[in-house]
Amino acid sequence: MTVHLHEGDLPDGLDLGPVVAVDSETLGLRFRRDPLCVVQLSSGDGDAHVVRLNRPAYDCPNLKRLLADPAVLKLFHFGRFDIAMFLLHLGVETRPVYCTKIGSKLARTYTDRHGLKDVTRELAGVEISKAQQSSDWGATTLTQAQVDYAASDVLYLHAVKAKLDEMLAREGRTELAQACFDFLPVRARLDLEGWDEIDIFAHA
Repeated sequence: MTVHLHEGDLPDGLDLGPVVAVDSETLGLRFRRDPLCVVQLSSGDGDAHVVRLNRPAYDCPNLKRLLADPAVLKLFHFGRFDIAMFLLHLGVETRPVYCTKIGSKLARTYTDRHGLKDVTRELAGVEISKAQQSSDWGATTLTQAQVDYAASDVLYLHAVKAKLDEMLAREGRTELAQACFDFLPVRARLDLEGWDEIDIFAHA
């Protein structure tokens, strides 16, 4: 495993292939209070690319181009938050997308444990640490522990997706899952527009 740390943007000419695992780190979980700080990516080859963004300019044309590229599937775990953050701070709508948390909830109905750590343990056979989750991602220099943590969030998503695809097909839920993935960027826009805590599909 090799982890590449980049300042500001992905390097020119980097090709991460047709399916790229993506995650982000922020200073907190409130959209307009907490900035987007780090974006990490992996092509599923065992390597990860960690980008420490240059705030507040967010001048990262290569990253923005990849997120908006219709030929590249972006693979998330709980993509709803990341997609909203990318729209808010980078000004790009991320499509097409696949969310392993949604896939897990549709396929793994025998459990209520759909966090990345639980899903990765069961489906990829890997134990990941969440110890750095609440660290200072806005720091001017990231620690090695932070970089390694960020990488771990994307390194195994391809393997998780492969297992979920099998389970979704087995249960006849592939088409339903795809419809949910297609709607996810719209759900992220609703979050940014103030419907983040409101279920617009509920009767009440």
